[in-house]
Amino acid sequence: MSRAQITRWRAAAAKGLTAAAAVLLAGFLAGCGPAGTGLQRDAARQLQEQVLSVSQAAANNDPAGGLAALDTLEADLASAVGNEQVSEERQRSITTAAAAVRADLTAAKAVADATAARAAEDAAAAQKQAEADAAAAAKVAPAPASPSSDEGRGNKGKDKDDD
Repeated sequence: MSRAQITRWRAAAAKGLTAAAAVLLAGFLAGCGPAGTGLQRDAARQLQEQVLSVSQAAANNDPAGGLAALDTLEADLASAVGNEQVSEERQRSITTAAAAVRADLTAAKAVADATAARAAEDAAAAQKQAEADAAAAAKVAPAPASPSSDEGRGNKGKDKDDD
């Protein structure tokens, strides 16, 4: 995969991640309605903050940050379920959406890691080549000439007429 293709893929992935996070966020916003939604308002507000963190990380092309925020969201969700603030049915729908976002973030992180590794390899190869070029240039460059016994004397005290 060429660098241009990777760059285009990363841009598309970032847009896709943002869209996926926005869908997840929309699901949470819908949960702030009537009590029959299976999600209490306080839990919804807390989870929405976590979704916003995931969305911001995705928008900033930070898949590692997005995954960390998603871990926090899932822990908060488990806590809310344990406190009976989120129904199990609602938990399943949120978990399904979160799994899709996790898959996108994991794929984006893999691409980012591969790109960073390739850039590091390229930098190391360029450094090695520069060192080899410098060593080769040092071998090829003629050594400075040492002054011979006649050099540097010039016409010391001799005029043209003295010949």
